[in-house]
Amino acid sequence: MTYDLRPIGRVESTLTDTALAPRQADEGAPEAWLVFEPDVGEGLRDLVPGTDVILLTWLDRADRDVLLVHPRGDTTRPETGVFNTRSPHRPNPIGLHRVRLVAREQNRLLVSNLEAVDQTPILDIKPVLGEVSER
Repeated sequence: MTYDLRPIGRVESTLTDTALAPRQADEGAPEAWLVFEPDVGEGLRDLVPGTDVILLTWLDRADRDVLLVHPRGDTTRPETGVFNTRSPHRPNPIGLHRVRLVAREQNRLLVSNLEAVDQTPILDIKPVLGEVSER
């Protein structure tokens, strides 16, 4: 069985080298533009600056054959199963990024603290939900 995904946009960032990019957003990640394809523009309609969103990306430069990693690339640490890490190298290299919308220009969203490198494909964007209360 196969599943078809298509990018709905791309990241425009000053980060161009994966080796030099921050590993996490809070480690000095810059603002970046999310540039969406025209055919999905209507879906961006209600997104406003100040909103926190979850951005899903395809880490297209990742190694998809990795199942064990040294956390944060530190070989002094024991190998760990990749699914217990945030490593980009994994069988399905889907990036998960919590970012805040800073500005919007039609089909372009400026976001804060995005560690994804320039031209990373965008798969989806979803609002961050508040606490869910039990009834």
